[in-house]
Amino acid sequence: MNSEFPDDLPRCPWGDNDPMMRDYHDREWGKPVRDSRALWEKLMLDGFQAGLSWRIVLKKREALRQAFYHFDPQKVAEFTEEDIERLVNDAAIIRSRSKITAVIKNARAYLAMQASGEEFGDWIWGQIGGQAIQHTGPVPTKDALSERISKDLKKRGFTFVGPTIVYAWMEATGLINTHHPDCFRRAQVAKET
Repeated sequence: MNSEFPDDLPRCPWGDNDPMMRDYHDREWGKPVRDSRALWEKLMLDGFQAGLSWRIVLKKREALRQAFYHFDPQKVAEFTEEDIERLVNDAAIIRSRSKITAVIKNARAYLAMQASGEEFGDWIWGQIGGQAIQHTGPVPTKDALSERISKDLKKRGFTFVGPTIVYAWMEATGLINTHHPDCFRRAQVAKET
């Protein structure tokens, strides 16, 4: 699956347990994302992961992209109760009604930010001064920053964005570099910020 990076390179322990997770770790996880739509999509996927393994989300990611029109907020914001019923019955995706409804609400909140002149990407990177945080030490599941961002998102109308989901999202999108100190990706990701 991943011929770009040799299997014997040191990795974060979670990213070395199977080919799918290794590929995700090596190519995507922790790589700084600044594009607003891509950041929003990743936040939605992290919401789908709540209570599940990331491996399940990766397996269903393409089906989720199809079901949500490649996470186009404009299209998703227009979803109706019929769309929700269709998605709840789609075995190819994660069929949680509350998670599906959250994506629709979050599309509307995302568009409201845009309508008020705020770009989602600029907003989130502005929360950390535009530069990724290079975390050292034990990795928490949430922190004061993720709690503050979670509260701000909720005030803006977002749902399914608790501090643990927000922290995982910040890790996945390179806002905070929590690659293990011995991981070959840590230094690479740090240079990309």
